[in-house]
Amino acid sequence: MTKWVYSFGAGHNEGRADMRNLLGGKGANLAEMASIGLPVPPGFTITTEVCTAYYDNSRQYPAELAAQVRAALARIEQAVGLRFGDRHKPLLVSVRSGARVSMPGMMDTVLNLGLNDATVEGLGEASGDARFAWDSYRRFIQMYGSVVLGVEHHRFEEIIEHVKMDAGVTEDTALSASDWHRVVDGYKETVRRETGKPFPQDPEEQLWGAIGAVFGSWMNPRANTYRRLHDIPAGWGTAVNVQAMVFGNMGEDCATGVCFTRDPSTGENVFYGEYLVNAQGEDVVAGIRTPQPLSRARAKPGEVSMEQALPDAYAELLRVREMLERHYRDMQDIEFTVQQNRLYMLQTRNGKRTAAASLRIAVEMANEGLIDRNEAVRRVNPASLDQLLHPTLDPKAARTLLSRGLPASPGAASGSVVFSADEAESRAAKGEAVILVRIETSPEDIHGMHAARGILTTRGGMTSHAAVVARGMGRPCVAGAGGISVDYGAQTLSAGGRSVNAGETITIDGATGEVFLGHVAMIEPSMSGDFATLMEWADAARRMRVRTNAETPLDAETARKFGAEGIGLCRTEHMFFDPERIGAVRQMIMAHDEHGRRAALARLLPFQRRDFVELFRIMAGLPVTIRLLDPPLHEFLPHGEAELADVAEALGTDVEAMRRRAAELAEANPMLGHRGCRLGVTYPEIYEMQARAIFEGAIAIVKDGGAAPVPEIMIPLVGAKRELEITRAQVERVAADVFRESGTTIDYIIGTMIELPRAAITADRIAEVADFFSFGTNDLTQTVFGLSRDDAGKFLPRYVELGILAKDPFVTLDTEGVGAMVRIAAEKGRSAKPGLKLGICGEHGGDPASIAFCESVGLDYVSCSPYRVPVARLAAAQAALGAAGDRTA
Repeated sequence: MTKWVYSFGAGHNEGRADMRNLLGGKGANLAEMASIGLPVPPGFTITTEVCTAYYDNSRQYPAELAAQVRAALARIEQAVGLRFGDRHKPLLVSVRSGARVSMPGMMDTVLNLGLNDATVEGLGEASGDARFAWDSYRRFIQMYGSVVLGVEHHRFEEIIEHVKMDAGVTEDTALSASDWHRVVDGYKETVRRETGKPFPQDPEEQLWGAIGAVFGSWMNPRANTYRRLHDIPAGWGTAVNVQAMVFGNMGEDCATGVCFTRDPSTGENVFYGEYLVNAQGEDVVAGIRTPQPLSRARAKPGEVSMEQALPDAYAELLRVREMLERHYRDMQDIEFTVQQNRLYMLQTRNGKRTAAASLRIAVEMANEGLIDRNEAVRRVNPASLDQLLHPTLDPKAARTLLSRGLPASPGAASGSVVFSADEAESRAAKGEAVILVRIETSPEDIHGMHAARGILTTRGGMTSHAAVVARGMGRPCVAGAGGISVDYGAQTLSAGGRSVNAGETITIDGATGEVFLGHVAMIEPSMSGDFATLMEWADAARRMRVRTNAETPLDAETARKFGAEGIGLCRTEHMFFDPERIGAVRQMIMAHDEHGRRAALARLLPFQRRDFVELFRIMAGLPVTIRLLDPPLHEFLPHGEAELADVAEALGTDVEAMRRRAAELAEANPMLGHRGCRLGVTYPEIYEMQARAIFEGAIAIVKDGGAAPVPEIMIPLVGAKRELEITRAQVERVAADVFRESGTTIDYIIGTMIELPRAAITADRIAEVADFFSFGTNDLTQTVFGLSRDDAGKFLPRYVELGILAKDPFVTLDTEGVGAMVRIAAEKGRSAKPGLKLGICGEHGGDPASIAFCESVGLDYVSCSPYRVPVARLAAAQAALGAAGDRTA
């Protein structure tokens, strides 16, 4: 027979802390606390497997569950000497949720269960306090009515307010037993009116109603949203904990509180928390009464600390604090109740904390000897480091939500709305903070994106142009905000019936995807010495190297500051949009023959050479992977009529010729069109010019006495071995020419991006002529799924919501499909060429879950945007430690 129920407390502990998957975090920790001798009221846990079975079987419970619950309830009765439903000595219980990971406030709780019109009298007699009994009964009806019966919470609050007015008091604690009796009568009438049924009087019916409500709350909207935001699978389910009540609302020698063994905001090793005398747990978080501090040292004038009011219970709580932190070896979030000066523990869990606190706690606990350095590295969530690298919204600041999009690049920014890149640049040059708002961005907007404090687009996904470029620049970005309409002509954006004009202020939060009206106060990032310490420990633990995606000196310098060990992707096409060189690029495109193209490319050569000299100098001997031209040529041509006319005049040609050339280059599906190595095969002079710029730039560094660079020249979009053979030969011929002309040689390697399924499947053949593979997982995801990353944002959220996809595959690598292609290519490539260097340069290179996959495949490095480098360093260390743990398990 399957065991569905596990008891804890009163010397009978069937669970342990390591059973959290089965018992949930709360149930496992209650059993653990009881087993180490802490005062835990007895109870039992209904396992997460019941939740799974409940939803798998049309919300029906397993047949054996009822009998196991009755047996566990009888054990509680025996332990406390009370009986469930007894008129004279009634047992009351709490019913709480408890998933395997903490989801604070997301699911439902019911306290004081077991009270009815008869047992409330018995509770009053047994306690000698009728006021306490009727207060507990009204709390139970209010919670049960709201959580289980669906009566709106405010219906109950209105009744209390009326009774307080009649009694002439302002505080709940001033109401008498008869006042609470009136409240209960009003509550019961409200339940009858709202539900059509009287409030249930049978304690067993109450119990199963509450159990069903907790399981039901696993799928409520707020819990679903929380799981989606924190990547918690719905299939995990929640446990239900039923526990004998202890009462913090029985008088002045009773209290309830919440505390942390260290400060969750700063990580300081001080006891942190609040309590309320004569209250129950929900009073602390509901805000009806102002909680008081625990310690005398934190008490302000007029406040009474727990240390002063309940000194014995406080001393016991300090002992428990020390014991729990040493036992769990982590900062604990504790809930407690004091009943008649006796302390009871109701919960402990690893406490939520800010990124700064997480760093400090991990480093200090390692220095204290509680944990080792590798465990400290494991403790910090890599994604949380974004809080330390970018401004964030002040959680206390008022705000008015306008709309939501995708959280494309972290950080927060406020500024005046501008609708063009040129205006963003000109207004920013005058010192004004601006937010660039576009329907979608293109490479031509790069100057405005750089000038803006943040970027907002109404189209595009997590790997759209706006998202990728913003992350590289460290700019906050909200992409794909489909609820916003942009009217360039009217210079307005609108959403939900509200409009914002150009020049008015908005605030964007790139970490949540939210857009707010007006200015919202922010908190500036701060980097502590703990950050450097933890990064040093992470670097010692990781196997994979971490490079950056960068093509500007600023990006390269930023990445080096964050610890990048080279450049894994330099996208040379981004360099072509500079105003100084776009004319030459367009002249090359408009040329009718090879001679004309070479003349235009000769104008570009000095610019490209200078670009590479700067990057090589900054990287100082570290590897630099340079991707030769990838996008189709039509992306460099203007689109509007006015722009066409300006460019035609600058090139000395007519608008019609420009229009004809644009039509010739137009493609039905440019992503799969004339781009990548296909350009190098048909227009070899383009790749020849870029190769010459690379080699001449590298040699210039050597002749200046700098560290000799080792360029890694990457040919994009190869799908066949012969494509790489042809383009490789072009590069090698140029290298030989430059070495002969300069009298100097340097080392270099040539490889390709694996971004097509055919390339992955034939990787063993391609590897014969490649020195390295770099997985371009942005395009590989598009070609494996048959998805356009710029359009998929319209439906991918729904796919994730329905469980068709676990996550957005452009954010976290799809290991089943795209990952299988990576694994195939890695294995085939190294079977043909052992020691073949392998890396990843798509946006997945900065995603912790994707980095863990890269470790499992044996890649040599990951490459990501500059501001993701610390995230990748920590994630790579955790992946290596996880792999080592798997090997030794």
